[in-house]
Amino acid sequence: MGIVKIYTDGAARGNPDGPGGYGVVLQYVDRQGTLHEKEMSCGYERTTNNRMELMAAIAGLEALNRPCQVELYSDSKYLTDAFNQHWIDGWVAKGWNRGKSGPVKNIDLWKRLLAAKKPHEVSFIWVKGHAGHPENERCDQLATGAADGPNRLIDEGLAL
Repeated sequence: MGIVKIYTDGAARGNPDGPGGYGVVLQYVDRQGTLHEKEMSCGYERTTNNRMELMAAIAGLEALNRPCQVELYSDSKYLTDAFNQHWIDGWVAKGWNRGKSGPVKNIDLWKRLLAAKKPHEVSFIWVKGHAGHPENERCDQLATGAADGPNRLIDEGLAL
């Protein structure tokens, strides 16, 4: 199996205390060269965009039932920089406290993401907006749909 690609997006609908949702498109090619996809969308109430991005990344990684080489695409600079610039390592070393600015937000989700990432080799790739990444546009549509209906859940396609 080749690289598994996970495209994520979160939507807070412009209101940090309003409804939000996440969308995930997971792609992989099997040994016969066939492309498979899994789409997931879920809505949550009263949350933030960063929290939705974390949920999207967690959902994508937790959908994998065996260790994989993963490329995780996100339009969240916060999420990708946390790993690529080793913020996460510093947060863990400091006991999840950033020092003067106080504790790291969403510690529970960061810990869950670290656990979901553990068995895989994951590259976090920042996508500026959605230009050139139609799969990430689909994630945006899924996330927006989830935000429109907080109880909406879509889970289609093949599991790995």
